[in-house]
Amino acid sequence: MATIQVNFLSEREIQDIHDAGMAILRDTGVMVHHEEILQLLGDAGAKVAQDSRIAQLPEKLVMDSIAQAGKKFLLYGRDSSRPVRFGYGDRILMSSPGQFGWIDTETGRRRPATIRDARDAIRLGDALENINIVGVMAQPEEVCEKYRDVFLTGELVKGTAKPTRCWVRNGATARYILEIYRTIAGGEATLRAKPMVEAFLEPISPLQLPRDGLDIVREFAQAGQPVSIGPMAMASATAPATLAGTLAQENAEILAGIVVTQLLEPGTAITYGGIPHIMDPRTSICSFGSPEQGLMALAMTQIAHFYGFPVYINVGLTDAKVPDAQAGIEKANSMLLGVLGGADTFGHCGICGTDHAGSLLWLAFDNELMNYIKRIARGFEVNAETLATDIVKLVGPAGNFLAEPHTVEHFRRELWLPSQLWTRQSFDGWQSQGCSSFAERLTEHVNSILTTHTPQPLDEALSREIDSIVKHAEGELG
Repeated sequence: MATIQVNFLSEREIQDIHDAGMAILRDTGVMVHHEEILQLLGDAGAKVAQDSRIAQLPEKLVMDSIAQAGKKFLLYGRDSSRPVRFGYGDRILMSSPGQFGWIDTETGRRRPATIRDARDAIRLGDALENINIVGVMAQPEEVCEKYRDVFLTGELVKGTAKPTRCWVRNGATARYILEIYRTIAGGEATLRAKPMVEAFLEPISPLQLPRDGLDIVREFAQAGQPVSIGPMAMASATAPATLAGTLAQENAEILAGIVVTQLLEPGTAITYGGIPHIMDPRTSICSFGSPEQGLMALAMTQIAHFYGFPVYINVGLTDAKVPDAQAGIEKANSMLLGVLGGADTFGHCGICGTDHAGSLLWLAFDNELMNYIKRIARGFEVNAETLATDIVKLVGPAGNFLAEPHTVEHFRRELWLPSQLWTRQSFDGWQSQGCSSFAERLTEHVNSILTTHTPQPLDEALSREIDSIVKHAEGELG
């Protein structure tokens, strides 16, 4: 059975985007807001202007860094028997590492996120089959932001056995977060052998590497953890108005990040985060659901594969504020392009609108969307057994295939059987059961999971150790 694969850039076009990125790094350079990293780049052969903090990177340095970087890795949770694999053709979903706003499941209104929201999000992410990496989803104001990421990482590792992710604030909090993962893993060597968390470096478009992000990368890379690099270049605002120009700049920003990781820790595994967006020219607001979003995501997947990296793209997102027709159109089209393009991981799940808020309803929506799209991506087989000419002859004109053994043998694999969240009833049947919408059924599903699901508990002694690390972070940082 052939794998469905969607591409649209030619080999020549990919090479042209690569060449343009190299020219940007060589002739324009990147602004590096970190003295130590600037020194590293200069020592490695980059042309560094100390007054402007701009480093111009020679092609050989960039290409050597690409060749040196890790291209495959596994990410582990507390249950080490179910790692998430990057670079192996798997399809990975991650719930959002954290939003400041929150859509209340019962009222549908937006409000500030709370600790309870974070704990509910962890429980739901632990239960949903297609959520492979559990993000905390909420940034509760109840916890001081100076150590909030440490607190939330503690909640994550206590609340789920899956791999986890929270936004990391800076180098100081990164050290506490890594200490939490070392405690869970059983020590530094084990964490290095079985990584549990990715660092995320977001270059600031156009062409800047931020100090806090580089501090975080240094801590994580030196601890043997992989690094995801994903600038959010925005076409016609922080990148050229042309999609090709945006891709060339985005690629240059990612490659600059790869160079830094390899100078800090050669061989560090990389996820290529091709996550550009557009600015809507009428509102000046970033769009998550534009058709260009899907096109650029597909192109970035091809570019990442050109270098051999696993790839993270922002698809399955929407500008809609409620689960309506617009949401379905935008989320499904971009997600389908990303999956058929062969990306590894797809946006952050559970986001309402353009990072307007986190939502348990949206997280359940994304889980169901991936179920649907996985069936499309699987395709179907064409062979003597599936062509079934002998069965057609046996049944004959005006017959019925329902009771045939061939039907019983094949229908479960051939046909996607959705959960009860989907309606395939007659109109009268749907009406007799209350005329519920998909969003209403999702709400019931979320509430049922929160009531009944119990995640695998963390050992009490380990839990106390995690609480102690969080308490120390609060004392030092908070």
